[in-house]
Amino acid sequence: MSTAIRLAGAHFPVAVVGGGQAGLSISHCLRERGVEHVVLDANAVGHEWRNRRWDSFCLVTPNWQCRLPGFSYQGAEPDGFMVREEIIEYLEAYVASFRPPLVEGVRVTKLRRAAGSGVFELSTNAGGFTADQVVVATGPYHEPSVPALAQRLPDEIRQVHSSEYRNAAQLPPGAVLVVGTGQSGCQIAEDLHLAGRQVHLAVGGAPRVARFYRGRDCVAWLDEMGHYRKGIDEFDDADAVRMRVNHYVTGRDGGRDIDLRAFAKDGMRLHGRLTGVRGTRLEFADDLSVNLDHADAVAEGIKDSIDAHIAAHGIDAPHEARYVPVWEPQEQPGELDLARAGITSVVWSTGFRRDHRWIEVPVFDGRGYPMHWRGVTGTPGFYFLGLPWQYSWGSGRFEAVGRDAVFLADHIDASRRLADVCGTLTGAPTGLAAALPVG
Repeated sequence: MSTAIRLAGAHFPVAVVGGGQAGLSISHCLRERGVEHVVLDANAVGHEWRNRRWDSFCLVTPNWQCRLPGFSYQGAEPDGFMVREEIIEYLEAYVASFRPPLVEGVRVTKLRRAAGSGVFELSTNAGGFTADQVVVATGPYHEPSVPALAQRLPDEIRQVHSSEYRNAAQLPPGAVLVVGTGQSGCQIAEDLHLAGRQVHLAVGGAPRVARFYRGRDCVAWLDEMGHYRKGIDEFDDADAVRMRVNHYVTGRDGGRDIDLRAFAKDGMRLHGRLTGVRGTRLEFADDLSVNLDHADAVAEGIKDSIDAHIAAHGIDAPHEARYVPVWEPQEQPGELDLARAGITSVVWSTGFRRDHRWIEVPVFDGRGYPMHWRGVTGTPGFYFLGLPWQYSWGSGRFEAVGRDAVFLADHIDASRRLADVCGTLTGAPTGLAAALPVG
């Protein structure tokens, strides 16, 4: 899908780093505004979905929420949940629909602002080039994050990160410990459980949400209530909101709740947070009941808000009985012996960490988080797109990355026009005309 564009020595009005849904969205918006640009991706379109998702992976939000600019979902199952292969096909079809100036297989290794000229210099494995403005659209999930205590596990225990997990068959026979109960951890635990494996799950503080309530998908209710358009500036605790863990639920088999209590009733072994490893013994916090109760309370609170919305607008919706816990944890020892439990492998569903070491532009705070307002940084011409809660819940997702892209494209176009008026653009040859190979 790559476009034949020569990078070495070229100059572009705008360079977009990252060719996932964020990079493709901003490319579509820039093209609509007549802004010349190039999009670089270290791999191929759909790489993350193809190589960092397990075999049974599917979206947890309905297909109708896939709203990339100019390419909303038009398939036969708007209320369904695309599986991994369908997501890849959706992105490939998006590329085919407008043919962005995308160069695949090019990794940016350094990005800095040139002294004096104000242009950005980008070093890549295909040569260096410059740009007036740059959009970093690589998202936040760069390197798998595994806790240091993983190093203390016995050598014979097979360890994989959630990004490496594909299916139960890749793990050796025996019980499996899954650490982490965000969306990935809960879905992988379910996948292993349905495959007949004995699963031990270290339960953290992630919240959950019901799949359906009062006749509709909860996502549909929340969308109607304006939840997904609420901006980060409307929260008193914006920093805390940005760090929230996603609610766990699944779109598998048409969508359903993930109820860890039901799994426990069916044989899954639940524990509190994993806190230590001593030889062959695992140590867990005494917080399983608290974590399960918290997850349930969040789910019921969401139902409360839906009830209030229905009542306030006089909506005719069926009544539904509230959730009743089907299992309660009994007093459990805080330790577990790996050998006695028959555990032969561990799946670390402990998230990712950002890697922006290649960016030599002062746009990060003391924690390494990009300082920005809706993706616009304090460095003129430098932007981010696709960050979680960049502005709303759906930022970085198919639901709202397009809205963020429109905002940034307008800003980029206005900056370009102002530069044209002020005569501050560089004298270097610009655009695709300067980059396309001769002949």
